Amino acid sequence: MEPDVSEVGTPVCPSCGAGLGVGARFCEGCGAQVDGAPQVGGAAAVSTEPAASSGHPLDNAPISAPTRKPSAALPDPPAAGRRPCSDCGGEVGPDLYCLECGTKAPSERDHFREQPATWVAGVCDRAVRKTRNEDAMALLAGAEAGSRAVLVVLDGVSNSIDSDVASLAGARAAREVLRMPLPAGMGTPQSRDAAVAKVMARAAEAANTAIVAVTDPASPNPASATFVAVVLEGRRATWAGLGDSRAYWLPDDGPAAQLTVDDSVAQAQIAAGVAREVAETGAQAHAITKWLGRDAEDIVPMVGAMDLPEDGWLLACSDGLWNYASEPDALREQVRAAGTTDPAALALALVAFANAAGGHDNITVALARVDQPAVGQNDQTLAPPPIPGGEPTDG
Repeated sequence: MEPDVSEVGTPVCPSCGAGLGVGARFCEGCGAQVDGAPQVGGAAAVSTEPAASSGHPLDNAPISAPTRKPSAALPDPPAAGRRPCSDCGGEVGPDLYCLECGTKAPSERDHFREQPATWVAGVCDRAVRKTRNEDAMALLAGAEAGSRAVLVVLDGVSNSIDSDVASLAGARAAREVLRMPLPAGMGTPQSRDAAVAKVMARAAEAANTAIVAVTDPASPNPASATFVAVVLEGRRATWAGLGDSRAYWLPDDGPAAQLTVDDSVAQAQIAAGVAREVAETGAQAHAITKWLGRDAEDIVPMVGAMDLPEDGWLLACSDGLWNYASEPDALREQVRAAGTTDPAALALALVAFANAAGGHDNITVALARVDQPAVGQNDQTLAPPPIPGGEPTDG
Protein backbone atom coordinates (compact mmCIF):
# COMPACT_ATOMS: atom_id res chain seq x y z
CA MET A 1 0.00 0.00 0.00
CA GLU A 2 1.24 3.44 -0.79
CA PRO A 3 2.01 5.47 2.33
CA ASP A 4 0.01 8.58 3.18
CA VAL A 5 2.43 11.36 2.25
CA SER A 6 0.96 13.71 4.83
CA GLU A 7 1.78 11.25 7.59
CA VAL A 8 5.39 10.63 6.63
CA GLY A 9 6.28 14.31 6.35
CA THR A 10 6.90 14.67 2.61
CA PRO A 11 7.66 18.35 1.94
CA VAL A 12 5.18 20.22 -0.22
CA CYS A 13 5.24 23.55 -2.03
CA PRO A 14 4.00 26.33 0.27
CA SER A 15 2.35 28.02 -2.73
CA CYS A 16 0.52 25.30 -4.66
CA GLY A 17 0.78 22.26 -2.36
CA ALA A 18 2.57 20.05 -4.89
CA GLY A 19 5.04 17.49 -3.56
CA LEU A 20 8.71 18.47 -3.48
CA GLY A 21 11.82 16.39 -3.99
CA VAL A 22 14.36 16.12 -1.20
CA GLY A 23 16.44 19.30 -1.09
CA ALA A 24 14.34 21.07 -3.73
CA ARG A 25 14.70 24.85 -3.79
CA PHE A 26 12.07 25.50 -6.46
CA CYS A 27 8.69 23.88 -7.05
CA GLU A 28 8.56 21.92 -10.32
CA GLY A 29 4.79 22.52 -10.45
CA CYS A 30 4.48 26.30 -10.13
CA GLY A 31 8.10 27.51 -10.01
CA ALA A 32 7.81 29.10 -6.57
CA GLN A 33 11.03 29.44 -4.57
CA VAL A 34 11.11 27.11 -1.55
CA ASP A 35 12.73 28.34 1.65
CA GLY A 36 15.02 26.18 3.76
CA ALA A 37 12.51 24.56 6.14
CA PRO A 38 10.12 22.23 4.29
CA GLN A 39 6.38 22.68 4.74
CA VAL A 40 4.36 19.55 5.44
CA GLY A 41 0.68 19.00 4.72
CA GLY A 42 -1.47 21.82 3.32
CA ALA A 43 -0.14 25.01 1.80
CA ALA A 44 0.99 27.65 4.26
CA ALA A 45 1.43 31.40 4.00
CA VAL A 46 4.68 32.53 2.45
CA SER A 47 6.71 35.33 4.00
CA THR A 48 7.43 38.26 1.70
CA GLU A 49 10.66 39.03 3.56
CA PRO A 50 13.86 37.79 1.84
CA ALA A 51 15.31 34.63 3.30
CA ALA A 52 18.59 34.86 5.21
CA SER A 53 21.60 34.13 3.05
CA SER A 54 22.80 30.54 3.18
CA GLY A 55 25.59 30.88 0.65
CA HIS A 56 23.66 29.00 -2.04
CA PRO A 57 24.35 30.29 -5.58
CA LEU A 58 20.67 31.16 -6.09
CA ASP A 59 20.13 33.05 -2.84
CA ASN A 60 20.77 36.45 -4.39
CA ALA A 61 19.00 35.92 -7.70
CA PRO A 62 17.33 39.21 -8.64
CA ILE A 63 13.62 39.65 -9.16
CA SER A 64 12.17 39.71 -12.65
CA ALA A 65 10.94 42.63 -14.72
CA PRO A 66 7.75 42.77 -16.80
CA THR A 67 8.01 41.01 -20.17
CA ARG A 68 5.06 42.97 -21.56
CA LYS A 69 4.31 46.65 -21.43
CA PRO A 70 1.79 47.43 -18.67
CA SER A 71 -1.62 48.77 -19.53
CA ALA A 72 -2.32 52.49 -19.64
CA ALA A 73 -3.88 52.43 -16.18
CA LEU A 74 -1.00 51.45 -13.93
CA PRO A 75 -1.62 50.25 -10.37
CA ASP A 76 0.26 51.76 -7.49
CA PRO A 77 3.85 50.46 -7.28
CA PRO A 78 4.42 47.66 -4.78
CA ALA A 79 5.57 48.49 -1.28
CA ALA A 80 9.27 48.35 -0.54
CA GLY A 81 10.45 44.76 -0.34
CA ARG A 82 7.45 43.42 -2.28
CA ARG A 83 7.76 41.86 -5.74
CA PRO A 84 6.21 43.62 -8.76
CA CYS A 85 3.79 41.75 -10.99
CA SER A 86 5.39 40.65 -14.28
CA ASP A 87 2.22 41.62 -16.19
CA CYS A 88 0.92 44.89 -14.74
CA GLY A 89 3.56 46.06 -12.25
CA GLY A 90 1.22 45.78 -9.26
CA GLU A 91 1.97 44.14 -5.95
CA VAL A 92 2.37 40.37 -5.66
CA GLY A 93 0.68 38.98 -2.58
CA PRO A 94 1.93 36.36 -0.10
CA ASP A 95 0.30 33.61 -2.20
CA LEU A 96 2.42 34.72 -5.24
CA TYR A 97 -0.63 36.07 -7.13
CA CYS A 98 -0.89 39.72 -8.19
CA LEU A 99 -3.28 41.69 -5.98
CA GLU A 100 -4.27 43.83 -8.97
CA CYS A 101 -4.68 41.51 -11.98
CA GLY A 102 -4.48 38.04 -10.43
CA THR A 103 -1.56 36.83 -12.55
CA LYS A 104 0.62 34.10 -11.05
CA ALA A 105 4.14 35.41 -10.39
CA PRO A 106 7.10 33.46 -11.77
CA SER A 107 9.81 32.32 -9.41
CA GLU A 108 12.74 34.67 -8.91
CA ARG A 109 15.01 32.25 -10.78
CA ASP A 110 12.60 31.89 -13.70
CA HIS A 111 12.77 35.54 -14.74
CA PHE A 112 15.20 38.17 -13.51
CA ARG A 113 16.94 41.31 -14.66
CA GLU A 114 20.06 43.33 -13.97
CA GLN A 115 20.71 46.98 -14.76
CA PRO A 116 24.02 48.17 -13.30
CA ALA A 117 23.82 51.50 -15.18
CA THR A 118 21.34 53.39 -17.34
CA TRP A 119 23.12 52.28 -20.53
CA VAL A 120 23.53 48.58 -19.67
CA ALA A 121 20.80 46.06 -18.86
CA GLY A 122 19.83 42.42 -19.21
CA VAL A 123 16.90 40.04 -18.86
CA CYS A 124 17.08 36.29 -18.20
CA ASP A 125 13.81 34.44 -18.80
CA ARG A 126 12.64 30.83 -18.48
CA ALA A 127 10.58 31.05 -21.73
CA VAL A 128 7.05 29.82 -22.24
CA ARG A 129 7.92 26.26 -23.28
CA LYS A 130 10.46 25.40 -20.56
CA THR A 131 9.87 24.26 -16.99
CA ARG A 132 12.92 25.92 -15.43
CA ASN A 133 15.50 28.56 -16.28
CA GLU A 134 18.98 27.16 -16.84
CA ASP A 135 20.34 30.38 -18.37
CA ALA A 136 22.24 32.91 -16.26
CA MET A 137 23.86 36.31 -16.65
CA ALA A 138 26.05 38.68 -14.63
CA LEU A 139 26.63 42.32 -15.57
CA LEU A 140 28.85 45.25 -14.56
CA ALA A 141 28.99 48.84 -15.77
CA GLY A 142 30.46 52.21 -14.92
CA ALA A 143 27.91 54.93 -14.21
CA GLU A 144 29.06 57.11 -17.11
CA ALA A 145 27.73 56.03 -20.49
CA GLY A 146 30.50 54.86 -22.78
CA SER A 147 32.91 54.08 -19.95
CA ARG A 148 33.21 50.36 -19.20
CA ALA A 149 30.80 47.42 -19.18
CA VAL A 150 30.93 43.65 -18.73
CA LEU A 151 28.27 41.26 -20.04
CA VAL A 152 28.49 37.56 -19.13
CA VAL A 153 25.94 34.96 -20.28
CA LEU A 154 25.98 31.22 -19.54
CA ASP A 155 23.45 28.75 -20.90
CA GLY A 156 23.17 25.63 -18.77
CA VAL A 157 23.06 22.45 -20.86
CA SER A 158 19.59 20.99 -20.43
CA ASN A 159 20.56 17.32 -20.39
CA SER A 160 22.96 17.79 -17.46
CA ILE A 161 22.06 17.83 -13.77
CA ASP A 162 21.74 21.11 -11.79
CA SER A 163 22.83 23.25 -14.71
CA ASP A 164 20.59 26.07 -13.45
CA VAL A 165 22.65 26.34 -10.26
CA ALA A 166 25.93 25.91 -12.11
CA SER A 167 25.29 28.50 -14.80
CA LEU A 168 24.54 31.25 -12.28
CA ALA A 169 27.60 30.41 -10.19
CA GLY A 170 29.74 30.39 -13.32
CA ALA A 171 28.44 33.71 -14.64
CA ARG A 172 29.14 35.47 -11.37
CA ALA A 173 32.61 33.99 -11.09
CA ALA A 174 33.55 35.15 -14.60
CA ARG A 175 32.22 38.63 -13.87
CA GLU A 176 34.57 38.94 -10.90
CA VAL A 177 37.61 38.15 -13.04
CA LEU A 178 36.55 40.85 -15.51
CA ARG A 179 35.90 43.49 -12.87
CA MET A 180 39.38 45.01 -13.36
CA PRO A 181 40.25 46.87 -16.59
CA LEU A 182 41.80 44.72 -19.30
CA PRO A 183 45.62 44.88 -19.50
CA ALA A 184 47.48 47.04 -22.01
CA GLY A 185 50.34 44.57 -22.37
CA MET A 186 53.83 45.91 -23.14
CA GLY A 187 52.62 48.70 -25.40
CA THR A 188 52.31 46.87 -28.71
CA PRO A 189 49.07 45.57 -30.25
CA GLN A 190 50.40 42.00 -30.21
CA SER A 191 51.35 42.23 -26.53
CA ARG A 192 48.00 43.76 -25.62
CA ASP A 193 46.07 41.09 -27.52
CA ALA A 194 47.99 38.28 -25.84
CA ALA A 195 47.49 39.76 -22.38
CA VAL A 196 43.78 40.32 -22.98
CA ALA A 197 43.32 36.77 -24.31
CA LYS A 198 44.82 35.41 -21.07
CA VAL A 199 42.38 37.42 -18.96
CA MET A 200 39.38 36.27 -20.99
CA ALA A 201 40.61 32.68 -20.69
CA ARG A 202 40.90 33.16 -16.92
CA ALA A 203 37.29 34.31 -16.83
CA ALA A 204 36.20 31.11 -18.56
CA GLU A 205 38.39 29.09 -16.23
CA ALA A 206 36.84 30.80 -13.18
CA ALA A 207 33.38 30.02 -14.52
CA ASN A 208 34.38 26.41 -15.02
CA THR A 209 35.80 26.18 -11.48
CA ALA A 210 32.57 27.57 -10.05
CA ILE A 211 30.49 25.11 -12.06
CA VAL A 212 32.57 22.17 -10.83
CA ALA A 213 32.37 23.45 -7.25
CA VAL A 214 28.55 23.26 -7.20
CA THR A 215 28.41 19.92 -9.03
CA ASP A 216 27.83 16.76 -7.03
CA PRO A 217 31.02 14.67 -7.39
CA ALA A 218 28.84 11.58 -7.74
CA SER A 219 26.67 13.10 -10.48
CA PRO A 220 26.46 10.73 -13.47
CA ASN A 221 25.72 13.68 -15.78
CA PRO A 222 27.56 16.68 -14.32
CA ALA A 223 26.36 20.22 -14.84
CA SER A 224 27.71 22.04 -17.88
CA ALA A 225 27.14 25.31 -19.69
CA THR A 226 28.07 27.45 -22.67
CA PHE A 227 29.90 30.74 -22.11
CA VAL A 228 30.09 34.19 -23.66
CA ALA A 229 31.61 37.34 -22.16
CA VAL A 230 31.82 40.83 -23.65
CA VAL A 231 33.91 43.69 -22.26
CA LEU A 232 33.40 47.23 -23.53
CA GLU A 233 36.06 49.82 -22.67
CA GLY A 234 35.40 53.13 -24.36
CA ARG A 235 34.65 52.11 -27.92
CA ARG A 236 36.75 48.94 -27.89
CA ALA A 237 34.83 45.69 -27.55
CA THR A 238 36.48 42.42 -26.52
CA TRP A 239 34.66 39.11 -26.43
CA ALA A 240 35.20 35.45 -25.60
CA GLY A 241 32.93 32.56 -26.53
CA LEU A 242 32.68 28.85 -25.92
CA GLY A 243 29.69 26.76 -27.00
CA ASP A 244 26.81 28.47 -28.78
CA SER A 245 25.93 31.51 -26.70
CA ARG A 246 26.74 34.52 -28.85
CA ALA A 247 27.92 38.12 -28.99
CA TYR A 248 26.67 40.49 -31.70
CA TRP A 249 27.49 44.02 -32.79
CA LEU A 250 24.33 45.73 -34.02
CA PRO A 251 25.13 49.27 -35.22
CA ASP A 252 22.34 51.72 -35.89
CA ASP A 253 23.68 51.97 -39.45
CA GLY A 254 26.31 50.00 -41.29
CA PRO A 255 26.85 46.22 -41.34
CA ALA A 256 25.78 44.18 -38.32
CA ALA A 257 28.03 41.30 -37.24
CA GLN A 258 28.03 38.10 -35.23
CA LEU A 259 31.23 38.44 -33.20
CA THR A 260 31.57 34.93 -31.78
CA VAL A 261 31.79 31.67 -33.69
CA ASP A 262 29.79 28.75 -32.29
CA ASP A 263 31.42 25.54 -31.11
CA SER A 264 28.68 23.32 -32.50
CA VAL A 265 27.78 20.70 -35.05
CA ALA A 266 25.70 23.31 -36.88
CA GLN A 267 28.69 25.65 -37.19
CA ALA A 268 30.84 22.82 -38.53
CA GLN A 269 28.18 22.17 -41.16
CA ILE A 270 28.04 25.87 -42.07
CA ALA A 271 31.82 25.91 -42.43
CA ALA A 272 31.50 22.93 -44.77
CA GLY A 273 29.08 24.82 -47.01
CA VAL A 274 25.66 23.93 -45.60
CA ALA A 275 23.24 26.86 -45.60
CA ARG A 276 22.82 28.47 -42.19
CA GLU A 277 19.04 28.00 -42.13
CA VAL A 278 19.47 24.30 -42.89
CA ALA A 279 22.25 23.67 -40.36
CA GLU A 280 20.53 25.60 -37.57
CA THR A 281 17.24 23.72 -37.95
CA GLY A 282 18.66 20.22 -38.33
CA ALA A 283 18.51 17.34 -35.88
CA GLN A 284 21.83 18.33 -34.29
CA ALA A 285 21.36 22.09 -34.52
CA HIS A 286 22.10 22.56 -30.81
CA ALA A 287 24.71 19.85 -30.31
CA ILE A 288 27.75 21.71 -28.96
CA THR A 289 31.35 20.61 -29.28
CA LYS A 290 32.81 22.67 -26.40
CA TRP A 291 31.37 23.53 -23.02
CA LEU A 292 32.24 24.28 -19.40
CA GLY A 293 31.85 21.64 -16.70
CA ARG A 294 33.56 18.77 -14.95
CA ASP A 295 33.64 16.65 -18.09
CA ALA A 296 34.86 19.43 -20.39
CA GLU A 297 38.07 18.66 -22.26
CA ASP A 298 38.80 22.13 -23.65
CA ILE A 299 37.70 25.28 -21.81
CA VAL A 300 39.79 27.83 -23.72
CA PRO A 301 37.42 30.28 -25.41
CA MET A 302 37.83 31.92 -28.79
CA VAL A 303 38.71 35.59 -28.18
CA GLY A 304 38.31 38.62 -30.44
CA ALA A 305 38.26 42.41 -30.31
CA MET A 306 37.32 45.40 -32.44
CA ASP A 307 36.92 49.17 -32.23
CA LEU A 308 33.35 50.39 -32.68
CA PRO A 309 33.27 53.44 -34.97
CA GLU A 310 29.47 53.80 -34.99
CA ASP A 311 26.65 54.04 -32.49
CA GLY A 312 24.71 50.87 -31.78
CA TRP A 313 24.26 47.91 -29.45
CA LEU A 314 26.59 45.28 -28.07
CA LEU A 315 24.56 42.15 -27.36
CA ALA A 316 25.38 38.95 -25.50
CA CYS A 317 22.66 36.32 -25.66
CA SER A 318 21.77 32.66 -25.38
CA ASP A 319 20.33 30.60 -28.21
CA GLY A 320 16.85 31.17 -26.83
CA LEU A 321 17.00 34.54 -28.61
CA TRP A 322 19.04 33.84 -31.72
CA ASN A 323 16.97 30.73 -32.47
CA TYR A 324 14.45 33.16 -33.97
CA ALA A 325 16.82 35.72 -35.54
CA SER A 326 20.21 34.16 -36.15
CA GLU A 327 21.45 36.44 -38.92
CA PRO A 328 22.84 39.71 -37.55
CA ASP A 329 20.64 41.83 -39.85
CA ALA A 330 17.52 39.90 -38.81
CA LEU A 331 18.36 40.47 -35.17
CA ARG A 332 18.94 44.17 -35.80
CA GLU A 333 15.51 44.41 -37.41
CA GLN A 334 14.01 43.21 -34.13
CA VAL A 335 16.03 45.87 -32.30
CA ARG A 336 14.72 48.53 -34.65
CA ALA A 337 11.17 47.26 -34.30
CA ALA A 338 11.35 47.79 -30.54
CA GLY A 339 11.83 51.52 -31.19
CA THR A 340 13.82 52.35 -28.05
CA THR A 341 17.34 53.25 -26.99
CA ASP A 342 16.63 52.23 -23.38
CA PRO A 343 18.55 48.97 -22.82
CA ALA A 344 16.14 47.68 -20.17
CA ALA A 345 13.13 48.22 -22.43
CA LEU A 346 14.93 46.73 -25.42
CA ALA A 347 16.02 43.63 -23.49
CA LEU A 348 12.42 43.05 -22.43
CA ALA A 349 11.19 43.59 -25.98
CA LEU A 350 13.65 41.02 -27.36
CA VAL A 351 12.63 38.49 -24.71
CA ALA A 352 8.98 39.12 -25.59
CA PHE A 353 9.80 38.63 -29.29
CA ALA A 354 11.47 35.27 -28.62
CA ASN A 355 8.58 34.09 -26.45
CA ALA A 356 6.05 35.16 -29.07
CA ALA A 357 8.05 33.31 -31.74
CA GLY A 358 7.80 30.06 -29.77
CA GLY A 359 9.81 30.38 -26.54
CA HIS A 360 11.22 26.88 -26.89
CA ASP A 361 14.37 27.58 -24.86
CA ASN A 362 15.49 29.83 -22.03
CA ILE A 363 16.15 33.38 -23.22
CA THR A 364 18.92 35.70 -22.03
CA VAL A 365 19.53 39.16 -23.47
CA ALA A 366 22.31 41.44 -22.16
CA LEU A 367 22.87 44.82 -23.84
CA ALA A 368 25.23 47.79 -23.72
CA ARG A 369 24.33 50.95 -25.61
CA VAL A 370 27.18 52.58 -27.53
CA ASP A 371 26.26 56.15 -28.49
CA GLN A 372 28.58 58.39 -26.51
CA PRO A 373 32.07 59.66 -27.29
CA ALA A 374 34.56 57.25 -25.75
CA VAL A 375 35.57 58.43 -22.30
CA GLY A 376 38.93 57.68 -20.71
CA GLN A 377 39.56 54.08 -19.77
CA ASN A 378 38.40 53.51 -16.22
CA ASP A 379 41.19 52.65 -13.84
CA GLN A 380 38.81 51.79 -11.03
CA THR A 381 37.07 48.51 -10.41
CA LEU A 382 33.36 48.29 -11.07
CA ALA A 383 30.69 47.84 -8.46
CA PRO A 384 28.32 44.90 -8.91
CA PRO A 385 24.77 45.69 -10.04
CA PRO A 386 22.14 46.19 -7.34
CA ILE A 387 20.09 43.08 -6.60
CA PRO A 388 16.39 44.05 -6.38
CA GLY A 389 15.17 41.86 -3.85
CA GLY A 390 27.24 12.07 -26.17
CA GLU A 391 27.73 15.68 -27.04
CA PRO A 392 25.59 17.68 -24.74
CA THR A 393 22.58 19.28 -26.32
CA ASP A 394 22.18 22.89 -25.31
CA GLY A 395 18.44 23.41 -24.95
